[in-house]
Amino acid sequence: MKFTKKFHVSFEIMNINKSKRVLITIFIFLAILTGIFFLYNMHEKMVDFSVNYEAGKRLRWGETLYRVEDEHFMFKYLPFAAVIYLPLSYLDPEAAKGIWYLLVAACIAGILYMSKKLLPVVYIKPWLLISATFLILGRFFFRELFLGQINAVITLLLLFMLGLLTSDHENKSNSRNIWSGMIWGLAVSLKPYAVIFFPYFLVKKKWTVLISGAALISVSLFVPALYYGFKGNLIVIQEWVNSLSQSTPGLFSSQDNASLTAFFVKWTGNQSLSLMLAGLIIAILAGSVLFLIKKGKYLDHPQVLEGFLLLMLIPLISPLGWDYTFLMAAPGVMLLLNYFYYFSRNGKILLIINFFVITFLFYDLLGENSMPFLCPGQ
Repeated sequence: MKFTKKFHVSFEIMNINKSKRVLITIFIFLAILTGIFFLYNMHEKMVDFSVNYEAGKRLRWGETLYRVEDEHFMFKYLPFAAVIYLPLSYLDPEAAKGIWYLLVAACIAGILYMSKKLLPVVYIKPWLLISATFLILGRFFFRELFLGQINAVITLLLLFMLGLLTSDHENKSNSRNIWSGMIWGLAVSLKPYAVIFFPYFLVKKKWTVLISGAALISVSLFVPALYYGFKGNLIVIQEWVNSLSQSTPGLFSSQDNASLTAFFVKWTGNQSLSLMLAGLIIAILAGSVLFLIKKGKYLDHPQVLEGFLLLMLIPLISPLGWDYTFLMAAPGVMLLLNYFYYFSRNGKILLIINFFVITFLFYDLLGENSMPFLCPGQ
């Protein structure tokens, strides 16, 4: 009996170790793949990072971040976001690109790991979940690396926030609410689309999260004053507001903009009508989220499902929801894959078709005339 029990325990440990070895092997393979991608393609690209790198230098020199002559490559984030790139601005551009590339690649790996870790129950082998999610959304991950964007960093921050909220649900620790709020505030300060969690926290009555998050956002607004002075900082913030309001409408028709507003602008050619239609869809989506929150009262970990859904909605709701921001759907995709066997037969077929379309039906493979029915006005 003792021998059988000991053998069973040993067998379980071997299975756990084997699973970990498979996961480590997958992450090493992805690291090598992304390394090759950088060496053969990336060192001359990462145009978005170059814009942010330049913003870091301008902040260091006390110069304005928002210049009309930059046109499409104008810095579009809050002045605080330039602080993140400030240390890299002291380095050679190629060295800075390499460091940022490694950071983004590590964040992508972190997104896959945290998505799996946040699942209440894992029904499918972890290595299969992670591999399938990466393959389905791989083009968005590689596009993020290709441009040197910051969305993977923001997504990982928001997943850490959700992790703390889930832990707080179990432990009732107020300090976790404070930390989750500060992480959320940092994400908003880096990219305002993370504000999508603001109404969610209101509905959930997460007052500590809101207060700590608002406090960090308030502090972040004045951090650039160290370089501009108090009055100069206010001027730069106003320049950000003006540049965003002036440049955003012209970007609705951009090929890479996948937001609801951009979709309707491309479809109708009428911006006012498009804003109304997008607003209607957003209101329906908001109602769906409220319905989910109401039903989620009966779940053990409602924050996971609700948070994953909000992450998936960010590219659609954000006016500048570039297609590569769909990497934020990674947690949601992994959740669907994890519960795949619980779907009906028709549901499974629909999911497979959907994942196939996400992976293969896109501009980079099929060309600009591949789907004229989606944008008849183009």
